[in-house]
Amino acid sequence: MKKELIVSHEGDLTKIALLEDGRLCELHEEEDKNDFVVGDLFIGKVKKLAPNLNAAFVNIGYDKDAFLHYQDLGPQYLTYRKFLKDSVSNKQTSSGLKNFEIQPEIDKNGTVDKIIAKDDIVLLQITKEPISTKGPRISTQISLTGRFLVLIPFDNKVSISKKISSSEEKVRLRTLIDSIKPEGFGVIIRTVAEGKKVADLHNDMNQLIQKWENTFKNIQKNKVPSKVLSEDDKASSILRDNFNQDFVNVFCDDEQMVDEMKNYLEVIAPERKNIVQFYDSHIPLLEYYNVEKQLKQSFGKHVNIPSSKGAYLVIEHTEALHVIDVNSGNNITTGNTANKEHALNVNKMAATEIARQLRLRDMGGIIVVDFIDMTNPDHRKDLYEHFRNEMSRDKARHKILPPSKFGLIQITRQRNRPEKQIDTKEENPNKDGEIVAPIVVVEKMEDTIRTIMQKGDKGKLYLHVHPFVEAFLTKGIKSIQMKWFLKYKKWVTIIPRDSFKYLEYKIYNSKKEELSGYSN
Repeated sequence: MKKELIVSHEGDLTKIALLEDGRLCELHEEEDKNDFVVGDLFIGKVKKLAPNLNAAFVNIGYDKDAFLHYQDLGPQYLTYRKFLKDSVSNKQTSSGLKNFEIQPEIDKNGTVDKIIAKDDIVLLQITKEPISTKGPRISTQISLTGRFLVLIPFDNKVSISKKISSSEEKVRLRTLIDSIKPEGFGVIIRTVAEGKKVADLHNDMNQLIQKWENTFKNIQKNKVPSKVLSEDDKASSILRDNFNQDFVNVFCDDEQMVDEMKNYLEVIAPERKNIVQFYDSHIPLLEYYNVEKQLKQSFGKHVNIPSSKGAYLVIEHTEALHVIDVNSGNNITTGNTANKEHALNVNKMAATEIARQLRLRDMGGIIVVDFIDMTNPDHRKDLYEHFRNEMSRDKARHKILPPSKFGLIQITRQRNRPEKQIDTKEENPNKDGEIVAPIVVVEKMEDTIRTIMQKGDKGKLYLHVHPFVEAFLTKGIKSIQMKWFLKYKKWVTIIPRDSFKYLEYKIYNSKKEELSGYSN
């Protein structure tokens, strides 16, 4: 499978698209001023207790207090509390944990009011971003994630991913990590560590220890609430968690981010750093790789299933769960053997698309899928195994139940950030009874172009418009675009934008600076 990462930075927003064989599978958006990312470490202050929920609400500087459940305290909470107190008071002078006194573990069935008090300060990690009216969800069980390893303070165990099956490799990795990990820390060896060289693992360990050192230094500054460690930026974290030999290209339209990603790859895979390329064109990056087009096609209530000859999904979101119905269209009509096989094939294609939709929309909670009815138990088993295999690429924790006797498959999927919602319907420009006539908009474009030329701008001009308008302006040998060229002796490059409204347009110069625009 060929993977490509498309990273586009515009204004204060970075959009990151993951393509698999050209198909959009994940879309992440990150604001430059986003202060709460899963994995960030904070010092917070307990604002109030909620004994009925066995939880506490913690001020971490967000307008909604973060939610800390008792089960998220972790058994070593008292040790973390002592470490934080000693570090803030400068009694703890080093980030090393070799001789740190480990406190008794808390009762896993205890109550929050016996452990935490109002105004306590706590070292915590973001586990779920703010969603809707809820604040961030947090944990005091700290873990620092690297490319190959996960470092866990106050835990001396070495654990190995269950996906590493070779017993010899497990012994090799355990022996190696035991020899290089500092005392007072536990380590989880990730699946991607399989077969890696000693130098790669040692380098990853050193980076994680440096993260802990930086955390300790920030704790000593004694600011509450405050962020004490930032997670990797989204592009680097996607590279960290997904990067393998399947990645063939990483395109980015921001030079600084290109340098950051190259520096990151220099550490984890120096021989592959040249796959990161700077994209410099007046055709927007997401337009060039059809990301905007795929977004329009992939979101909404009805989603076509590729190569299915008319089958489609109907996706509904209720208060309690998501419901996905697989509709065969008009191509399954009778109960003969051929159509039973066809029903299985359509269901398998639907399962592939559903797995993609869950990742793309980041749908979480309970999802119920109503596949096309299949009476053959072998077909139901085949579909279930195919669906599980398609979902194996999903990094979010999930569980899939076998088909019920009604043909329903139930899924639970973890959600750490708000579900992606993109409106695929365009506003009716005639909703108020009157709109600017299209010919008037074209005249406004020409007036603007003429004004820009009269100001002496000798560089190239780029006109961004809705695809329908682009077709209108460029149609035929005697197109409006050609008439402008003959009239003003200057060629205006017209670029279709799938994300634009019907009569919206923007004019840019060769430096990608916006000169003028209009939005209906």
